[in-house]
Amino acid sequence: MWALACRPYPTWEEIRVEIDRVLPPAQRRVEGRPGQRGAGRHVVIVAWRDIASPQAGGSELLVDQLAAGLTASGDRVTLLCGGPSASHSYDVVCSGGPYSQFLGAPPAYWRRLRECDVVVEVCNGMPFLAPLWSRKPTICMVNHVHTDLWPLRFRPPLCTAGRFLEQRVMPWVHRHNLVLTVSASTARELESLGVPRERIRMLTNGAAPVGPPAPRSAEPLFLALGRLAEYKRIDLLLRLWDRVRPVVGGRLVVAGDGPQRGYLESLAGPGVTFAGRVNEEQKHRLLAAAWLLLHPALIEGWGIVITEAALRGTPAVGFDVPGLRDSVEHGRTGVLARSEAEFVSAWAALALDPARRVALGEAARRHSARLRWSTAVRHFSAAIDEAADEGR
Repeated sequence: MWALACRPYPTWEEIRVEIDRVLPPAQRRVEGRPGQRGAGRHVVIVAWRDIASPQAGGSELLVDQLAAGLTASGDRVTLLCGGPSASHSYDVVCSGGPYSQFLGAPPAYWRRLRECDVVVEVCNGMPFLAPLWSRKPTICMVNHVHTDLWPLRFRPPLCTAGRFLEQRVMPWVHRHNLVLTVSASTARELESLGVPRERIRMLTNGAAPVGPPAPRSAEPLFLALGRLAEYKRIDLLLRLWDRVRPVVGGRLVVAGDGPQRGYLESLAGPGVTFAGRVNEEQKHRLLAAAWLLLHPALIEGWGIVITEAALRGTPAVGFDVPGLRDSVEHGRTGVLARSEAEFVSAWAALALDPARRVALGEAARRHSARLRWSTAVRHFSAAIDEAADEGR
């Protein structure tokens, strides 16, 4: 059992200690090992989307950083994904559209990529089941398990079939492979699906360095940033804003794009601004200006945007859900609410207490400063070596 499962708010240090306790020494956070082969491998990453897609989110950012990092170290990386895509330092092969790619990936792989060294399958809900059509050593990467998200996106029987594939078929197909994830929360969920504990490896998410100093807003400014999809629950945030705004005033800015944007804009009341998809410079200014980052998601793998906000001294208010328990230390670097009432109370209280808000932001900044994409790339590279060694 994972001892922290019944602890509502473990610290980041406790999470790291827990990972080291439950995973045998060879299976803990993946580190470089003596004798590893290093650069020169051909790694194929099979994923749903490229970072250039308008629907891209944290999973795509992680893949992009890992692929670019391996390429910079001398490996050849090919991303096999559905369109649209853009030019990168690594190669991209399009395997079809959002759904046709699950049928198009195997023939595209066999036509152009079958001589690779390692395949990394990114299971973002619907699995590609790469071990059924690739003979190469394979790694499965899971940011978070979509158990409660399938009914939000699809109706029966599609949601039932998708959940079965993710919860039953995917663990069985990858039963002999390493499974990478980014948080202790997801590791626990994977174990509950039958993934052997000794096969789980941990990656440490990173964050891009912050830009030049940008001013904090003089007036109350609250930010929600991310893909506008059902599980992000921005509709809930808009309803809660109606309760908070009369108390604190100011503006709520929703930055990002996604399938729910039109619906959410129809729900927006006074003081709400939809900024759309923002570039890195705009994102930096918004994160630096915001008083609080608001993150009402139902589940996350880690919540990279939490780290991006923390690096700018902006604390987060979210719900006590998997993933956010890993990236927010409750009461020290942000607040995790167990109910809508707690969320509203924390939001209003921090808006009205600048000293407490600044203290949380500074603590969040110190904790997040340790996260580097270079560390994630090093861990990823070591896992690839391990998978290749096992496949010999």
